[in-house]
Amino acid sequence: MSVPAKKSLWRAVAISAALVFAYGLVLLKLSRDWWNDENYSHGLLIPFIIAYILWSQRDKLARIQAKPSTLWGGVAVVFALMALWAGTAGAELFMQRMSLVLILAGIAVYFWGFRMLGALLVPLMLLILAIPIPAIIFNKVAFPLQLFASRFAVWSMAALDIPVLRQGNIIELFPLGARDTKKLEVVEACSGIRSLMTLITLAVVFAYFTHPGKKNFEGNKQGRFYWLKSHGFWRSALIVLSAVPIAILTNALRVSGTGVLARYYGTEVADSFFHTFSGWVIYIVAFLLLFGFAWIIDRFRPADSTVRQELRRVDKGSAQPAEAMAGSGPATTVASVVHLEGTE
Repeated sequence: MSVPAKKSLWRAVAISAALVFAYGLVLLKLSRDWWNDENYSHGLLIPFIIAYILWSQRDKLARIQAKPSTLWGGVAVVFALMALWAGTAGAELFMQRMSLVLILAGIAVYFWGFRMLGALLVPLMLLILAIPIPAIIFNKVAFPLQLFASRFAVWSMAALDIPVLRQGNIIELFPLGARDTKKLEVVEACSGIRSLMTLITLAVVFAYFTHPGKKNFEGNKQGRFYWLKSHGFWRSALIVLSAVPIAILTNALRVSGTGVLARYYGTEVADSFFHTFSGWVIYIVAFLLLFGFAWIIDRFRPADSTVRQELRRVDKGSAQPAEAMAGSGPATTVASVVHLEGTE
């Protein structure tokens, strides 16, 4: 083993030991939340997904030209440690956990530069999505989702001529064969925020692994913001954004289905096997909708227009004499198209 390799190994061991010492308790509490909080149970899979991404991209990560930014990386590390201290002093878990993400980003910038940070953007994003948000923000999001699900359920049941009354997030209906009305409460667990967080995480993973024409992380000669013109970037952004309405709509359909079944089979159906089974079905339906949306986006790839432009240029032959164009028949045209599609 060469001296630089030994030095890098010991540096990695030292940094890892320092992180475990500083964030060991934070990671322990975070893993407990993943195990106990059903809203963030998907966090149990995040470390394995991140590890797989880093392992599968190890060759590309190794080829990144290191351009350390000592100033910005050091500032990020210091700010992360200050956030950890403030979060510990104020018993604010969210700040402590976000400081872990910040210090990992700062270490990447300090030793390798911003190109490495760009390469690690998806793993860091997945880690952020696995961090439970503060309760005050969680409630601000969950309650409107509860109201929307209850309103959608009442609208659906009214469309089926089912007499129903809504009071906030409580649905009052009259089951067949019952002597009095029954109430169904759209509680926080049925708000859809659980499926929302999970589906957004799933959308990020799906968009990353199905990204068309993933390139290495060595940069691009087309400019700093070339990715804004990339079909792959907008495809990924649309897939992740579509997870929000898909999760909300599918959860509203689940609540509506529960209300309809409660009309014909009693409110016990809301607490029976159907309630748990419908949750799994909704996840499958939501992923299929996400997959279908990605399939629709892929049908409108701009590659076809590029091929048509090349065909038009070859047909004109303005830059070639007639003798040269005599040998450029259909075979040459097809070869040009294949070349374009292969380098897309």
